[in-house]
Amino acid sequence: MTTLRPKYISFDCYGTLINFQMAPTAREIFADRIAPADMDQFTNDFAAYRLDEVIGDWKPYDQVVCNAVQRTCRRWGIEYRDNEGMKFYNAVPTWGPHADVPEALARLAKEYPLVALTNAMDEQIPHNIEKLGAPFHRVYTAQQAQAYKPHLKAFEYMLDQLNCNPEDILHVSSSLRYDLMSAHDIGIKNKVFVSRGHEPSTPYYNYHEISNLGGLPALVGL
Repeated sequence: MTTLRPKYISFDCYGTLINFQMAPTAREIFADRIAPADMDQFTNDFAAYRLDEVIGDWKPYDQVVCNAVQRTCRRWGIEYRDNEGMKFYNAVPTWGPHADVPEALARLAKEYPLVALTNAMDEQIPHNIEKLGAPFHRVYTAQQAQAYKPHLKAFEYMLDQLNCNPEDILHVSSSLRYDLMSAHDIGIKNKVFVSRGHEPSTPYYNYHEISNLGGLPALVGL
């Protein structure tokens, strides 16, 4: 197995480290309006609209989520009720890590500076990072960068703040569309795809693939 020796290990947070529960939350909120047989497609559409909302000019994440919820409701011809988008936004800081994450991060943090690059607001992410149980060297948000991933500007911001080059980074994510495609385009050669079932593997982007975060320490010689 190839051993990677980066200066920094950077992580996507939501979905990769944090058990991102947008779909379960949607299932709960819209159970009275969407039939069980249609719920998978409904949550897929909601995810697509969230991505569409972040690829334009930066705006606060509460607007991203609220717009995505409203557009999904419009597409399905169902009622959008006041403040439903904010239920998602307010839930985000309460979500904790996947079961495989804390132990792996604790091992990694002993030898490597850990960095989070997250599509979060500054007020949200500290609550999630605290639940990970490992020290992070730096936490960079979309609010700070004024850009959401998959924008290259978000990755440029991280590299500028760390004063490092793409080859100094090992970037870890469970998302090709939000992270690893952009990491590839910005020149980050060392990438790890955590295959959590969100998206299919796409080997063109030349990453190491692991089924959970427990496989990461071995990749960096631990």
